[in-house]
Amino acid sequence: MTIDVKICGLKTAEAVDKAVALGANHVGFIFFEKSPRNIEPDDAARLADRIRGRAKIVAVTVDADNDTLDEIVSSLDPDILQLHGHETASRALDIRAIYGRPVMKAFSVREADDLRAVEAYIGIADKFLFDAKAPKGSDLPGGNGVSFDWTLLDALDAEVDYMLSGGLNAGNIREALQMTGTRAIDISSGVERAPGVKDLGRMEEFFDAVAQACAEPFRSRSTT
Repeated sequence: MTIDVKICGLKTAEAVDKAVALGANHVGFIFFEKSPRNIEPDDAARLADRIRGRAKIVAVTVDADNDTLDEIVSSLDPDILQLHGHETASRALDIRAIYGRPVMKAFSVREADDLRAVEAYIGIADKFLFDAKAPKGSDLPGGNGVSFDWTLLDALDAEVDYMLSGGLNAGNIREALQMTGTRAIDISSGVERAPGVKDLGRMEEFFDAVAQACAEPFRSRSTT
């Protein structure tokens, strides 16, 4: 069994190189000033050029306007635009059309009703990402190191293509994969020693745990 792995919030050459060497096929750069993982577009571009063609480059934005997206796309030339704010379906469609890139729409999940909004984006977003809702008092829409009730995802149509995020780490990834049957995962704080500081050893532990989990049979996503 193979799993798509996205390492998000990368800021150093060492972390980018390590992520791809370990098997990450998506690398995420965050453009959100309040985040400890925020990076300037030119700096992200220099890092992305190290692994371009070996992993998908994802630009993570939060309710970004066109001027901001213009700069990011011009500098970074990302493969995917991840929308991690309150972007409407109409806004997501506009972004997809303007920039000619696949769009991944993120949703914050705490209860079943949070997943109902997905329907409006089907046929617009190329992929979805499900993260936990931020704890009270947090200014960050993601990267908070908390998870949500993964059984809520059982209600999704099996055709919904999504990436699981929120509080994943080496200790719980096996359970996450077993419970959801997802084939794509996103991790950021779970491989850090401090907010925004990736730990190469924890990255190794995480990929080892993923490999061990993939060696076992686990549920498939189906409507039956």
